[in-house]
Amino acid sequence: MSLTLRIGALPIGAGSSHRTGATMTTSDSTAGGGPPRGRPDAVAVLAADGTVTGWTRAARELLGHGDTDLGRGAVRLLPPRGPDAGPPTWPDGTEQHWSGLLEVQGGDGGALVVHADVLRLDGAGERPSWLVCMGSVEDASDRMSSMLEPLLRRSPLALLVWDRDLRCVWMNTAAERLQPVFPHYRVGRRLTDPPPGIDTRAAVEAISRVLADGVPLFDEEVHRTSPDGREDVTLSISHFRLDGVDGRPLGVCSVALDISHSRARRRLAVLREASTRIGTTLDVRQTAQEMADLAVPDLADFVTVDLAESVLPDAEPLQHLTSSENSVPVFRRAGAASIHDGVPESMWPIGEPVYVPPASPFTRVLDTGRSHFEPVLDTSPGGWLDVDPDRSRVIAATGMHTLIVVPLKARGDILGVTVFVRTDNRTPFTRDDLVLAEELAARAALSLDNARQYTREHAAALALQRNLLPRNLTGGGAVDVASRYLPSDAHVGVGGDWYDAIPLDGGRIALVVGDVTGHGINAAATMGRLRTAVRTLAYLDLPPHRVLLQLDRLVVRQAEEERTPFDPAGATCVYAVYDPASGFCTIATAGHPPPAIVHPDGEVAFPRPPGGLPIGLGIGDYEPLTVDLAEGSLIALYTDGLIETRDADIETGIERLGTALAQAEPPLDDFCTTVIRLMTGNRQAEDDIALLVARTLRT
Repeated sequence: MSLTLRIGALPIGAGSSHRTGATMTTSDSTAGGGPPRGRPDAVAVLAADGTVTGWTRAARELLGHGDTDLGRGAVRLLPPRGPDAGPPTWPDGTEQHWSGLLEVQGGDGGALVVHADVLRLDGAGERPSWLVCMGSVEDASDRMSSMLEPLLRRSPLALLVWDRDLRCVWMNTAAERLQPVFPHYRVGRRLTDPPPGIDTRAAVEAISRVLADGVPLFDEEVHRTSPDGREDVTLSISHFRLDGVDGRPLGVCSVALDISHSRARRRLAVLREASTRIGTTLDVRQTAQEMADLAVPDLADFVTVDLAESVLPDAEPLQHLTSSENSVPVFRRAGAASIHDGVPESMWPIGEPVYVPPASPFTRVLDTGRSHFEPVLDTSPGGWLDVDPDRSRVIAATGMHTLIVVPLKARGDILGVTVFVRTDNRTPFTRDDLVLAEELAARAALSLDNARQYTREHAAALALQRNLLPRNLTGGGAVDVASRYLPSDAHVGVGGDWYDAIPLDGGRIALVVGDVTGHGINAAATMGRLRTAVRTLAYLDLPPHRVLLQLDRLVVRQAEEERTPFDPAGATCVYAVYDPASGFCTIATAGHPPPAIVHPDGEVAFPRPPGGLPIGLGIGDYEPLTVDLAEGSLIALYTDGLIETRDADIETGIERLGTALAQAEPPLDDFCTTVIRLMTGNRQAEDDIALLVARTLRT
């Protein structure tokens, strides 16, 4: 019969205390990988052509052969190489000693991996013979007591070896320490048979792929939480295949590094967090505070964000403040954070001007646009702190010892500076810390610049809109009138909501509310043009539906002349004319929510004129609706911002509005306030709200 052994590449490594009960060989040798003491030696002698010329009983039992196999025919340890390849040899005919893994074709036909030491035997002939000392691979740790054992077992890297069945056959001490979180890291356990609740499919796929193609897999990040939820561990794992000299795989070695608390990982986590925590609103001051809060304590113990007055246009100009020879107001504090309660390191509260010496790191950063990096803060005499005794006292009292000052630059402008300081953390800042600080500052600066530009546009649009709305609203002798305008929140921006009360001939009054699609200055300007057009058409004494028709045509013609297409959604409008002599009110709507009527007995109704399309489409077809109103009735015109929310449609909002109108009570100013409070719940409005309320009179 033929016994085939294939030589492994390198020794897997030394010692693990785990055993699986396999029979071991014995020897008095304790160095060089010999078998442990107290067990029979599994030894075979090979001729130069690979034929086994003798073996011990332990070798025969280890390899699974009978007592007479050797005598009945040639037993070979090396595979035949073909008729033209010459006699088989060991990897190097000049080697005196070789140690490694062998794959054995045992007596039962199955495959067996053993660890072997191979020694060259020189005799009288020209060709050498070989002495092979073998042992079970599961007990290879006891045979590999070489000088590599302390290195491998004590390595901070977790090392594991998997056989071709994905069974763990060896692991070092660092790998054992991972078992609370990675309970499938156990000698003798297969990855395909994990403990309950442990998902090893990704590991099985990765190691199987490395076994199949031999391509190493590097830096695979794996995160796990222990079954009790107390530990979170993230490993960077690399896998490479262990091959025999014939190129066939014997197993896979996994190298795992615990990166749960690595500095690089922490920095990446801070940058990822910055993308979600900085710039959550378009408010300059909140963005500055978000920047400060994010950097503490991951990067610094104390952080300030100081901005130039151009970024805070609503603050008092700094040039109007008192300066001295050694102290100039350069910034205004917009954000500050500290590891200590109350931010004792900050000399100025939020919103106050920040004074600095004319020659200081802060002014140099502002002038040059380059960061100031001072890993060891220089407080010795002769420095810039000599002319800033107040700051010197704070530095000494709080233990500041390392400093970074970074400019906040965006689109070519320097918006201010952000200062990073360490106090309790005694580690000085490094260049890596400076890179992280500059990256955070760059992201914050973009958010600040967006907030600054939006704040300016929002303020200008709001001012324009308020100037375009009527300042002295009057109902003449036809109605008592009151109104409210509530701008939307900072995320949405100023809209194009408007209202008006226009006295007409014969003591009549025209009441109108409109809503221009969009937000910002353009919407406010369009609103102003529409309000002017409606007033002009109203003075022509056109009925409500004709006013809307002419307004629709006017908007389309103007858009064609200016070659600036009107928004497809156009604008909506409700126009009503009340005659106090007859008590009749004629209403027409263009894509607008219906008006509300509160009768003197408290009943609320929503008369619905035949719906017309929004203004600006050029195909308007509007029809009027006339209702008879008793004296003291309330007419409420409003925009959809009052009734429509993200969570409810318009019809639901109309029902809520009916309830609010029934609960509100005169006088009219309080009536408007109560209705808006009941509808918004004191929350910031999601869209602009315009409300016009008129109480009918009779003449």
